[in-house]
Amino acid sequence: MFDTYEQAIDWIHTRLRLGIKPGLSRMAWMLERLEHPERRIKTIHVGGTNGKGSTVTFLRAILQTAGYRVGTFTSPYFEQFNERISVNGQPISDAELIELANVIKPLADELDRSELGGPTEFEVITAMSFYYFAKMSPVDVVLYEVGLGGRFDSTNVIHPLLSIITSIGLDHTAILGESYEEIAFEKAGIIKNGVSVITGVKQPEALEVIRKKAFDCKSSLYHLGEDFAASSKEPLERGEQFTFTSMFGQIHELKTSMIGAHQVENAACAVMASQVLANYYSFLIEEEHIREGLILAYWPGRLEILSEDPLVLIDGAHNEEGIKALASEINARFADKNISILFAALKDKKLDKMIATLEEVADQLIFTTFDFPRAASAKDLIDAGSTKGNKRIAADYQDFLQRKINELDQADMLIVTGSLYFLSEAKPFLVKWLKNN
Repeated sequence: MFDTYEQAIDWIHTRLRLGIKPGLSRMAWMLERLEHPERRIKTIHVGGTNGKGSTVTFLRAILQTAGYRVGTFTSPYFEQFNERISVNGQPISDAELIELANVIKPLADELDRSELGGPTEFEVITAMSFYYFAKMSPVDVVLYEVGLGGRFDSTNVIHPLLSIITSIGLDHTAILGESYEEIAFEKAGIIKNGVSVITGVKQPEALEVIRKKAFDCKSSLYHLGEDFAASSKEPLERGEQFTFTSMFGQIHELKTSMIGAHQVENAACAVMASQVLANYYSFLIEEEHIREGLILAYWPGRLEILSEDPLVLIDGAHNEEGIKALASEINARFADKNISILFAALKDKKLDKMIATLEEVADQLIFTTFDFPRAASAKDLIDAGSTKGNKRIAADYQDFLQRKINELDQADMLIVTGSLYFLSEAKPFLVKWLKNN
């Protein structure tokens, strides 16, 4: 068994060797042995291609401002592994993680020897979260972010109060399908009988799949743009402003501290969720809690400005839709700047389309790589792009960042983007460098 945090983390990470194993049989087996902790907690399930983490953050901040003790289960972690299991935005302690690992390891060892096969890293962490919120640190409600897809995701053993599907994009197509309809079918797998669904999905063909699943499950569906809306949108210097409208009324001049038109959509889904909880589940949530919660909500690595002078921004645009959202904000907010973009990605992404979008907005595009099994090499990235534009490879991204930041002047801007796994490495280095120089 584990005595130290390092031992526990090392064991959890060894489960990465098992990769992604869709299916719920291993989760069901572990939860049976744990006496079904998932049945002892109130949950909200959040799926979608992009916007899951931000929507969870907005809703968590609203609920927390209203006085609730809120658990969250998110992935991947950004600055510290423990943050994947958090209470009121605070990651669990190292001691708690050791205790959880010691609870789950005997079950994982037994599964390793069974015909079901051993649990993956994500399944282990999901089981840890259920045990934590049910038996170690009870909360009022837990917001569960789907890891991959939905139908066969290890979080999909819960029967939530509410389901949210933020968006549909062509990501993880090798697993989820090549079309919007196929991916929507997997995402819609989190819809449960009689459980209301909130969605910001835009593609008609994807929305139709979600509508059908909601109808079949006799679940009320609330669609952004039809059943609730965000209007009068206005960018602020460090955030967004909008008016929210639903069957429950209108709230004018809501403000967020997160940048991006897409964050207005995520915030609107969170506000609608809070209203459904207030009106149908007796949550005591007032307008003031919504206003304050949206302003307080912070999610690292999402169009996050690390420095104003020099201007340095990071953004976890890790798929085609994320890159398009980043490009839109560059054109809307920073068109007058000389833009340098440092980009690293995972090799299983649609690199050609992502890079083509970056080529349109970058004055200089720099490709790099990082220490991660699924990371694309810098050569893979530059080969996936076109021959046009000012592009190069940075073999050592830390060395590049130090030199580049020293060169920036008032007309320049540096954007570090791509995989969230890359940003989780790069951000601590950048913060430290900017602080000391």
